[in-house]
Amino acid sequence: MLSYRSMYDDFKDEAIWVLLSEKQKSDFGGKSEPSARDVLGGALGVGTHDLASLAPEKVEVILIGVSVCIIAATATFCRFFPNIRARYDYGFLVFILTFSLISVSGYRDDVVFDMAYRRLTTILIGGCVAILICIFVRPVWAGKDLHRHTAANIEKLACYLEAFGRVYFQESYDKNLAQLKDFKSVLISKGTEDSLVNFARWEPRHGKFRYRHPWNQYLKIGSGTRECAYKIDALNCYLVSDVQTPLELRTKIQDFCTKISSECALALTDVAIGLRTMTCPVASEKHIAEAKAAGKTLKALLKTGLWHDTEFLDIVPVVTVASLLIEIVACTTKIADSVEVLATKAKFKKPDPEMNRQASREKVKRSPSIEASHSVNIVYE
Repeated sequence: MLSYRSMYDDFKDEAIWVLLSEKQKSDFGGKSEPSARDVLGGALGVGTHDLASLAPEKVEVILIGVSVCIIAATATFCRFFPNIRARYDYGFLVFILTFSLISVSGYRDDVVFDMAYRRLTTILIGGCVAILICIFVRPVWAGKDLHRHTAANIEKLACYLEAFGRVYFQESYDKNLAQLKDFKSVLISKGTEDSLVNFARWEPRHGKFRYRHPWNQYLKIGSGTRECAYKIDALNCYLVSDVQTPLELRTKIQDFCTKISSECALALTDVAIGLRTMTCPVASEKHIAEAKAAGKTLKALLKTGLWHDTEFLDIVPVVTVASLLIEIVACTTKIADSVEVLATKAKFKKPDPEMNRQASREKVKRSPSIEASHSVNIVYE
């Protein structure tokens, strides 16, 4: 708008508000909440100024000052609540600025209304342009990115477990193996997921995502995924440790540990494929049942005094690894149950056998960076 002289002469300073507001509109998923805060802040500012003007001149200044302090302090305090800060932080900031400027400025009513009209008009024009570009020209859907991001995180866990079952019982392995490192990004995914869920709630229906899609269920899946990632992170400490249990001691539980690791990997892969294709997982229950059976047998084996003639410090790491694998079975079950709830609420389709075989052959693919698609404000609770 600043490129055209006639438009600049019509809107002048309000054009700057367009740029600022649409920058925030892009960051916050196209929400109209800042404009609502403009109206509320302006109306409250005009009302405060008019009421204060009824009092004597000296009292008027005090009333306006006290009103600004109380209302601005209340709005600032509300910004400290995590849920409000994540979704309405900029709106409260606009409200405080608009209210303070109008109540203190002493503008006449006609000037205030003219300024508000110009600003809202320019924001409306810029907002329509931004929305049209984001929907029709270069669509970027937070819901779609959240869906891919969640599936990719589950796949990363499956990749690690699949690799762990192979390398832990070897004398040496490639420590730079990507499958053993990708899971770490899952540990810090909460902020990204929270922001994408907030963006997705404001989006219209698109693709396979209907109105009232259960976006909150992705947070539950993400929580279970991170819980499993923390278990894997602890498991990884024993894999990369300089002090290792002798290989002959590890091989005594190799079959059961490898079985648990591979079955959990297959179950998570099936869940991720079902989530990515929006179809109900078909084989995860079978793999989880196999992992539980192997875990139960392994737990019974550990109670039999398998290493009764071995130094205690030598067996602690391998017993801990076995215990962590048993706990990972429970985490895998939790993830599969959460995805099943999502499949029910979102009405996932029954899988096509041919599509399922093709997806299984493709195995696990890398997912493109989700963080680069959106401006994400991370709030720590």
